[in-house]
Amino acid sequence: MPPARLARPTDAPPVAHAALAGPDAATEDAGDGTPPSPDARPVHLAIIMDGNRRWARQRGKGEIEGHAAGVERIRWLVEHTLRRGIPYLSIYAFSRENWARPEEEVVGLFRLLEQAIRAETPELVRQGVRVRLLGRLDELPADLRDSIVEALAATDGGTRLTLAVAFNYAGRTELVDAVRSIAAAGLPAAEIDEAAIGARLYTAGMPDPDLVIRTGGEQRLSNFLIWQSAYAEFWSCDVLWPDFAEADYDAALAAFSGRSRRFGT
Repeated sequence: MPPARLARPTDAPPVAHAALAGPDAATEDAGDGTPPSPDARPVHLAIIMDGNRRWARQRGKGEIEGHAAGVERIRWLVEHTLRRGIPYLSIYAFSRENWARPEEEVVGLFRLLEQAIRAETPELVRQGVRVRLLGRLDELPADLRDSIVEALAATDGGTRLTLAVAFNYAGRTELVDAVRSIAAAGLPAAEIDEAAIGARLYTAGMPDPDLVIRTGGEQRLSNFLIWQSAYAEFWSCDVLWPDFAEADYDAALAAFSGRSRRFGT
């Protein structure tokens, strides 16, 4: 008598990831010994921009000067991402844990971001970049909140690149907010699945990250896109964020293109 067929769960991972990934998003191993494509590119690239304060201290500068250098580097990052044809870019700009830093530093960082948003929005519109915010907007100072809302509206028609800025963001907070939304909607327990949660995340409608880059030498996610990065490739370098350059970016892409992404198969 043949053994009974294995009953497989219909909603088992990586269904949520695979459904959003494009044909060139993954260097998935076909299982036949075929090597990954050397031209494979991530559809969604996420970056933890670490090292601004260390960069400043090494140069005898104040921490705000380090943050200013880091903010300035974002302009180059967007331009290079456009050159590489990657349609989704997420950056970790300010975590909810960062509120614990000295007030002068937090206020200075908010001021830098508010000025940068106002200055860069026209260029983002020209380049076809759509801006999204990941995080709790209502907790931010009014002037920064207003600048973000204006940028979101002005860039809404962008189609070349979606730039998701994680600001006042924490992965666990994002999950809390998603659960609160489910509870408020009165969704029956039997209808709560990965798709229901994913639809209520800040990143709803975006593909999951294929590649997460962290600068500054650390080897952790630090509460960044922890749900979405379940199957992301991770790449880190010792370069501090203000010094992150084309060679570093392209080295990460080269490493990604050489990896076989099996998604548990």
